[in-house]
Amino acid sequence: MTMRNYRFRSELAEMFRAEGRVEAEARGRARALLTVLAARGLPVTESVRERIQACTDCTVLESWLDRSLEATTVEEIFD
Repeated sequence: MTMRNYRFRSELAEMFRAEGRVEAEARGRARALLTVLAARGLPVTESVRERIQACTDCTVLESWLDRSLEATTVEEIFD
């Protein structure tokens, strides 16, 4: 029996796959936010970069991304 194409179908395996997708989506939103800030010429300190990259809540990241489009300072996106 070959295990090459076997996909675990347990609830636990599905949960891990879902968590992986959410984490990947959060990383993508964090990258998008950092890209917007850079394109707008807003300076990003290392602590701000770490805060953005550490966030795993896609709703929060989406909110920050929306605010970044009009913010005049990086601090405004966190208010």
